[in-house]
Amino acid sequence: MNKALRQTPLFAAALLAGACQPLGLAPFNYWPLAFFGLFSFTAILYYKPSLGFFRTSFAYGIGLYGVGVSWVFVSIHTYGNASVFLGTLLTALFVVFLGFMFALPFWCWQRFGKPSPQLFLLGFPALWALNEAYRSWIFTGFPWLHIGYGHLETPLAGWAPVLGIFGLGLLLASCAVSLLAMIGATLKQRLLAATVLIGIVGAGGLLSQKEWTRAVGSLKTVAMVQPNIPQEHKWDRDWLEPTYQRLVKQSEPLWRADWLIWPEAALPTVLSEAQPFIAAMAEQAHATQTALVTGVITDQINTESKNGRRFFVSRYFNSLVVAGQGSGLYHKQRLVPFGEYVPFEAQLRGLIQFFNLPMSVLHKGPSEQSPLMLSGTPVWPAVCYEIVYPDLIASGARSAQAILTVSNDAWFGESWAPIQHLQMAQMRALETGRYVMRATNNGISAIIDPRGKITASGEQFVQETLSGQVQPRTGNTPFMASGSSPLLIICGLLLLGLGLLGRRQSATQVA
Repeated sequence: MNKALRQTPLFAAALLAGACQPLGLAPFNYWPLAFFGLFSFTAILYYKPSLGFFRTSFAYGIGLYGVGVSWVFVSIHTYGNASVFLGTLLTALFVVFLGFMFALPFWCWQRFGKPSPQLFLLGFPALWALNEAYRSWIFTGFPWLHIGYGHLETPLAGWAPVLGIFGLGLLLASCAVSLLAMIGATLKQRLLAATVLIGIVGAGGLLSQKEWTRAVGSLKTVAMVQPNIPQEHKWDRDWLEPTYQRLVKQSEPLWRADWLIWPEAALPTVLSEAQPFIAAMAEQAHATQTALVTGVITDQINTESKNGRRFFVSRYFNSLVVAGQGSGLYHKQRLVPFGEYVPFEAQLRGLIQFFNLPMSVLHKGPSEQSPLMLSGTPVWPAVCYEIVYPDLIASGARSAQAILTVSNDAWFGESWAPIQHLQMAQMRALETGRYVMRATNNGISAIIDPRGKITASGEQFVQETLSGQVQPRTGNTPFMASGSSPLLIICGLLLLGLGLLGRRQSATQVA
């Protein structure tokens, strides 16, 4: 009992360290505070490994997600119609699950790698990068709150087109262990650690001056419609015609733009029912030499055979369709759990209203799809959640000259989520050296330049339009060319080598 009481302040410190990390991201952007949290977490693991890497990192993870994704409650309670008690319970379970997933790699490292203090300093940055990457794909992934997002305005931003967001995490963790190595070290060791720090920051500053991509073709005028349809009426059939009328009215002064963008699921019905309306808009787009892009739910009827009998199966996709001076149809590949599909559907569907959200019956689009063609320019599409996947966007952008992302962040209300979402879109622009256009139902709509800077943006929760210019660009950044795989493979091999060395050292000490 006395031991547990002595350890409680350290676990509380780890919890607070984790809570610091989201404060370094949007909307606060206090990146020194986030780095302090990372350094504190590293120091606790280094000086007090007897506490257990799992328990310490679990506490950090609870602080990280408890603060950073508390907005999940808004989606569950306000729009999922769960009670306050149930919404709080589900949010807490979600945070605990994410905290567990955050802690699992640290437990594996201590259990199987047996890192000594020296091996810890070498291996921690690699483990941090792998941890961020694995949380982006396991169980379809939740790639939120990566620490590098807070460095769009620091010299480290220069590394993003080279190493991507996971590389920024690696470098920040390297800075943390370098500072830790200076404590109680010899002069030679301090100089070495200082050299690493100066090298990382200095090289980032130099890389920030590098132009990795080049302009191609002429400037394109872009206009976006933000209709601000209330989420509680989004799929109400009585709102179908008023929604059409609002889109038409807002678009009237915008038809001379090269590209006119409507947001995710702007047409609150399926494509087959919306065809007459889309055809009318296509005529207008052709007349004004405009490429119109709109979000819509695509419905497909397929025939399947079972036990010798054929029957019809309906499949639905969250899609983007082009009309007028362009072509293309894109189906979303990365779906949001519970919002667009229900995991363990047979067990959960119908249990509570939250598991019966209006569009939670969607199917995943194919992995091999082509860019949209807008007035002869290839543009890579990303629907909502997809923009947070760095490798998905980098891979698609290789064959495109700009990036378009559409979203409906009304699910998150007045929380931090839409602002965090926008910041991640900024990082995708920086990683790929491409303009990113972000059209949303209720904000924040924006145009982002290849350096991750917002050149035009709207407001939240207002009905408005946004116009600006986009310069198509060609060429690949180093991150686009390689993706995250080489960096993660190197990190994995380093940890494997350190793990073998750690086990050998442990065996020698026992002997």
